[in-house]
Amino acid sequence: MARPATTPLRYPQFRNLWAASIVSNLGTLLQTVAATWLMLQLTGSALWVGLMVAAPTLPLLVVAMPAGAMADLVERRRVVLVCHAAMAVIAALIAALHLGGLLTPGVLLALGLALGTAMSINLPAWQAMVPDLVPNGHVASAVALNSASFNVARAVGPALGGLMVATVGPGPAFLANAASYLFVVAVLGRVPRRQMAGDTESMSTAIALGLRYARFTPSYRWLLLVAACFGVTSAVVQAALPNYTSDVLGAGAGAYGILLGAMGAGALVGAFSRPAAAARLGRWMVPASICAFGLAGVALGLFQTVPAAVTVLLIAGVLWVWILSTLNATTQLLSPQWVRGRIMSLYTLSFLGFLPLGSVLAGVVADITGPAVALVALSSLTILLGAAVSRFPLPVLEQVVTPTLPQDYQRPPHVTGVEGGPVMILTTWVIDDHALADFLAAMDDLRRVRLRTGAYRWRLYRNAGEPHRMTEMFLLHSWEAHLRQHERMDVPGANIVEHARSFDVESGPVTRHLAAIDVTHPEQRPDWDALVAIHDEMHRADGALPLPNHDTAHQDAAPEDAARTH
Repeated sequence: MARPATTPLRYPQFRNLWAASIVSNLGTLLQTVAATWLMLQLTGSALWVGLMVAAPTLPLLVVAMPAGAMADLVERRRVVLVCHAAMAVIAALIAALHLGGLLTPGVLLALGLALGTAMSINLPAWQAMVPDLVPNGHVASAVALNSASFNVARAVGPALGGLMVATVGPGPAFLANAASYLFVVAVLGRVPRRQMAGDTESMSTAIALGLRYARFTPSYRWLLLVAACFGVTSAVVQAALPNYTSDVLGAGAGAYGILLGAMGAGALVGAFSRPAAAARLGRWMVPASICAFGLAGVALGLFQTVPAAVTVLLIAGVLWVWILSTLNATTQLLSPQWVRGRIMSLYTLSFLGFLPLGSVLAGVVADITGPAVALVALSSLTILLGAAVSRFPLPVLEQVVTPTLPQDYQRPPHVTGVEGGPVMILTTWVIDDHALADFLAAMDDLRRVRLRTGAYRWRLYRNAGEPHRMTEMFLLHSWEAHLRQHERMDVPGANIVEHARSFDVESGPVTRHLAAIDVTHPEQRPDWDALVAIHDEMHRADGALPLPNHDTAHQDAAPEDAARTH
């Protein structure tokens, strides 16, 4: 039986943050409407307006990966708290400068980029917190509710923002946004701190590992590609809307807010109707929705009356949430906890990082051809994207299983203080002639497991004088990085390792562990005792990922297992 969509709201911490997110999103939308309309008044340029629309997300191109690593290395609650406090200060500064008559287009854009930088740092940590607040079986519903919280605000925020700009000006909207961020800070202050069990890598190492994890997980590559392409082609609907409202419809800020509100109202419907649509459409959910969104964009460019635009934007809002909540929830459910912040930062970069590029492109095309033509031209590309996505092997959200440790997994005790690095792991198989092709295919799968759990280099070697003997080699930066591979084992990885083990025709593949010694600095050379590290052979036949239900009776560690070489 399907769980109700509102089940995650039974958990107080998620419920409180969800309510705070509605307030925060409402303030953000007030800011967006006020800032874009003010930029239009100051410049009259579609390009400047496109840049202002892009400002909240453009910094993602620079800070997305460091922000994702921070979300995995630092307590996520602290990251969100600091970012919201910074956003409150920036929004208040924009309001003060505007009320003082000192806000120029350049200053407005610069502060918009500063606000976008804080938002970009906050976003991966905020998204990665969701699975920490609800049981794993409720993550998809929690993600959908997060989408709903944004669209609850979006249903009323743009109209309210347009009304505020038209009656009292942009300044109060900026102040309201600052207050909304402070409200989130107050709510987060009551959420208990969570002890991070995360890694201790440097920022650069953590970023590289996140990139490798995504690179060697094919499902992520397809999700990120679709999100990036949709961000570029779909941005025109919102980026061209201010100029479309004023130049094509001949309307003002109030109508602009109503149009955005129509898309937000449709998005709210989409958040709650997505499960039913997914049940009906199955694997066609994303490609069909992308095609339909493109058709809505074309219709918006062709229909040039307010009622028609409202109708089209209602439909576009439904489709928008169907697409994005499906992609977002799929990405979160595919992400193991230890790398979730980095994976979500890549997803955020793929969509929101490329969305401003689409906004700038839309602004350039609209300046040359007019907003209506820009809508038709770029939305046609969205239709082509949907047709292409129908042929992609995208994972289906309802079939996704979150990577977890095997139920009977226990990490046996072993040495944790081996000095030196990098660390080389060598595992040798003896195989039959007829098994070569299947063995190589298994090694290709094993290669991806090693590289996405910490190794930065992998090779397979054959013994030149004995071709039946094959040796896998992979490198890690340190012994600690190798030990962390044990914590990153999941059921699919364990199955791949178990399959690879089966090809050895002797007593099982044999593993050696070698840690590098620096011979160029005499003062740093270790003595003999420091070279002796007794390593419990919990993964003697595997080399990285200990297996469940495997004979754990081991002989004393051979000297070569603890050897070090340069």
